[in-house]
Amino acid sequence: MDVEPFGPGSMHWDTAGEYRNLLVAGSALVLQTMHPAVGAAVAEHSTYKADPWGRLNRTLASVQKWVYGGAGGPAEGERLRELHKPICGVDERGRPYHALNGEAWAWVHLTLFERFIVLNRYFGTPFTVEQERRLYAESRQLGAILRVPERELPADLEAFWRYFDDMVAHRLEPHPTALDVLSVLRGTPAPPGLPRPLRRLWTPVGASSGEFNHFVTVGTLPPAVRKKLGLRWTAREERRLRHLGHAVAMLTPRLPERLRYMPIAYHARKAAARSSRRLERRLRSA
Repeated sequence: MDVEPFGPGSMHWDTAGEYRNLLVAGSALVLQTMHPAVGAAVAEHSTYKADPWGRLNRTLASVQKWVYGGAGGPAEGERLRELHKPICGVDERGRPYHALNGEAWAWVHLTLFERFIVLNRYFGTPFTVEQERRLYAESRQLGAILRVPERELPADLEAFWRYFDDMVAHRLEPHPTALDVLSVLRGTPAPPGLPRPLRRLWTPVGASSGEFNHFVTVGTLPPAVRKKLGLRWTAREERRLRHLGHAVAMLTPRLPERLRYMPIAYHARKAAARSSRRLERRLRSA
């Protein structure tokens, strides 16, 4: 499959490997498991209960390989599909499911785009509409790496938001797995290996790491999703989340790259920077 790999200059290159993404990892899984096929597959085949951070680390490593793996990105996408091929069954309501169902496979992928938008709205600088268009075009490129059926990918940004709102309103459900994910988050400690400056933000005064995980997850979900799940969210909690987001947005750009980016992303970016400097030196000396 001939798919152009990501590289320096792309928005995914600058964002997909940041530790900040941990702040929306829980809400991404909640959104994904509200799709009935995804919820059933995760309930039957995932290790999110027994090993939540291990599962997340494996997922993040895979995501980083799609973006920072160069020509190896499509190979990782193919490996992931092969891994999901045997995942199928019948859910608790008698509905058949398969992990590679086109609609479900696309939903899992497209929630990542929506979460990138929310991440920067709360914990960074909100994207302009043109930046959102560019990021969505890259998300379609990433969809090709993951072999998401093109018919399942909305054509442009406006079509995506229509699709997203329709999925929330008519396809997602308060699936037991999504509610269970929220419950599991309450007992989950801060991620192992999180750099110390970010770890200090992870446990605000008066809240355990698990409560913090739950708070950020609920707060960053779309209001229509919170309503569907029966989750309470107050104006006071929204203010707390905005204050936290401002602190993360101020701190992140000041961190050295080795603390800002996860290891796969950091080493890929470092290697690309070295290659760029060598090329510049050759051009100057030519």
